[in-house]
Amino acid sequence: MTFRTYLIRARSHIVFLLGLFCAFGLVIALENWQPTSPANQTLKIERTRDSNLPSPRPLTAEEMEWAKIAWRYFERNTQAATGLVNSVDTYPSNTLWDTSSYLLGLIAAHRLGLVDKASFDQRITRALDSLAKLKLFDGKLPNKVYNTTNLQMTDYGNQPTPKGIGWSAIDIGRLLSPLNILIWNYPQHTAKVKSVILAWDFTPLIKDGTMYGAAYDRNGKIVYLQEGRLGYEQYAAKSLALLGLDVNNALSYGPYLKYVDIYDVKVPTDSRTPEKYHAHNYVVSESYILDGLEYGWDHVSTEFAYRVYRAQRERFARTGQLTAVSEDNIDQAPYFVYNTVFSSGKTWNTITESGKDASEFRSISTKAVFGWHVLYQTEYTQQLLDAVKSLYDPEKGWYSGLYETTKKPNAAITANTNGIILQALSYKQFGPMVRPYPVEKTE
Repeated sequence: MTFRTYLIRARSHIVFLLGLFCAFGLVIALENWQPTSPANQTLKIERTRDSNLPSPRPLTAEEMEWAKIAWRYFERNTQAATGLVNSVDTYPSNTLWDTSSYLLGLIAAHRLGLVDKASFDQRITRALDSLAKLKLFDGKLPNKVYNTTNLQMTDYGNQPTPKGIGWSAIDIGRLLSPLNILIWNYPQHTAKVKSVILAWDFTPLIKDGTMYGAAYDRNGKIVYLQEGRLGYEQYAAKSLALLGLDVNNALSYGPYLKYVDIYDVKVPTDSRTPEKYHAHNYVVSESYILDGLEYGWDHVSTEFAYRVYRAQRERFARTGQLTAVSEDNIDQAPYFVYNTVFSSGKTWNTITESGKDASEFRSISTKAVFGWHVLYQTEYTQQLLDAVKSLYDPEKGWYSGLYETTKKPNAAITANTNGIILQALSYKQFGPMVRPYPVEKTE
């Protein structure tokens, strides 16, 4: 048999290997990736800290136990019929954000040795099969919410809505984070990831480098609204950029950047006001933590994340109140609040999605504590960890936090809290998730 004959027979393997090498090239490029938009090229950032972060290290026995507790949430809340996971313990609804927390938590649990290869592949396959079956809003992109038992489009009250309620560009961007990881590190799932993504029409999601969500107006007409504020906007845009989509403006930190002085810290915030743009801006921990855990911070978010963290540390130094704020489900009405460093012109503002005051529910966020601790590992983050490390039900998962006023646990148990805790513990051992990782061999 001639060399040419062997070459022809091996062509599919050669194409696969070339594609794999290209994928690794993209992943490795992330090591030094910095947004290249004109706004970021001219953005001058005063440095207030060294950019070096703690090196990865194996988890302790206690940390592994923490990871097992977080994983139990997903074992308990996976729906047998669909393979998707409830957003809140036993509540059969979720958003794409919650599904992302599950997939990222599953990848983290597998890397930490909590889920074997066969179970991992089975879970990923079932979830991707369900994502491929989702009815799309306006036939274009996933609805904001679905019932986890039957995949029906619903509203936020889990009531069926045949036409859906719209899509979230930020949620879609977050879902693409685990899908990118699967393509690069688990090639046996590439075909199913493609079947999900190729069914979506990204055209109305992006215009002039900016991300848009969709919703109905009062007259029942579909309207497209710019989506994302400083922190979340750049985080969500990174995964879209990895697909080769033009989100250059969304990646830019500069156009709407302003600073607010909080305890002598120049905290970055978004200048777009809710009065003019009809959307609140929340300076919280989560967007910066996720950016660090998944991608590793770029040259701007390295500094901005530190300032958001430092303002919280300074609040403790000056008031004695341990502080780690982020948006969270809570265990009583109104059931979801934004605990912020700054929002709607106020520092340490806690509000509902509609902007109503919810300061009585201000809390230390468990997921924020784990995120800040693995990223910085300082004396202050250790104090935070000591305050929340017993906030769990060993059979159900981690509680969302600790109320500042009453000092009682916020006993809401969610996919997002437990998924981010798994991500954080994976980061501590392996570093950022969207980076080169030993590729699993296909059977």
